[in-house]
Amino acid sequence: MNQFGYNFRLALWGESHGPMVGITIDGVRPGIPLSEADFAEDLARRRGGSAPGTTPRREPDLPQIVSGLYNGHTTGAPLTLLFANTNTRSQDYANVVRHFRPSHADTVAHFKYGGFNDPRGGGHFSARLTVTLVAAGVVAKKMLPEGVRFTTRLTEIGGCTDPQRFEEVLRAAAADLDSVGGIVECRVQGVPRGWGEPFFDSVESIIAHLLFSVPAVKGVEFGSGFAGSRMRGSQNNDPVIDAQGTTSTNNAGGINGGITNGNELVVRAALKPTPSIAREQMTFNLDTQRIEPLTIHGRHDVCVALRGAVVVEAAVAIALANFIHA
Repeated sequence: MNQFGYNFRLALWGESHGPMVGITIDGVRPGIPLSEADFAEDLARRRGGSAPGTTPRREPDLPQIVSGLYNGHTTGAPLTLLFANTNTRSQDYANVVRHFRPSHADTVAHFKYGGFNDPRGGGHFSARLTVTLVAAGVVAKKMLPEGVRFTTRLTEIGGCTDPQRFEEVLRAAAADLDSVGGIVECRVQGVPRGWGEPFFDSVESIIAHLLFSVPAVKGVEFGSGFAGSRMRGSQNNDPVIDAQGTTSTNNAGGINGGITNGNELVVRAALKPTPSIAREQMTFNLDTQRIEPLTIHGRHDVCVALRGAVVVEAAVAIALANFIHA
């Protein structure tokens, strides 16, 4: 469904080209100072047109807090935030209602909902709704203990790991009417020891659940991740060096047995190339029952990972907030 969480619960709603999108957050601790201005920094990191390679669609993304706030502080009641959609161009999607875009949710949405889904801009499947996750991430960070610090960065774009060449990679993909993917790394310092449970509610399980809910995320790893599978145990093991459980290396990414060990939490998310590309593609047309050329119109990111970094950070924060017991 469209709900997630245990101690910090979310319910999101809306469509890309509907009047607005929004989120209700339950389990917010009362007495937290909060205003619209608190959301500005993270929302700016996600905003389109903020960097080369991002979509020209530029929404103001001004949060409207309609419940759960009184006199500048959270009340403990469900907190609801709304974001108006003001810069839509629905006509750009007229040719893809039944001529489905490759690697989009168009096909599965049509069959799951019997054709009643809103196809404009991807409807409810759109990355537009990640604005609500970023907002929830802002609140989640305020719930976390003092001293928890996030450092999030792009480590790879289109297979390139040199940040000085990222813009070159983006320009080349755009010139080819194409797109590229990327890898986002999120590091969190100050996470207390002992959070999480073995097996189903492990820290990895909850974080991965949230990350795989982010459109475009196709891979998640912790610590040494997939590289660790190519090491020997003597290389990948993290020797304990003090009574607090600090380790000399951090291949585990701050988690052992599903539980935080007090070391820095390290998680990476791989985001696929933007499926909406300007290059003509051959794909099935439900009306004609034939494979035909399709040109996708509209405004799209060359690399969704550029704006996805703050969404990844928000997802990690939301997951961690679920380990805080009231």
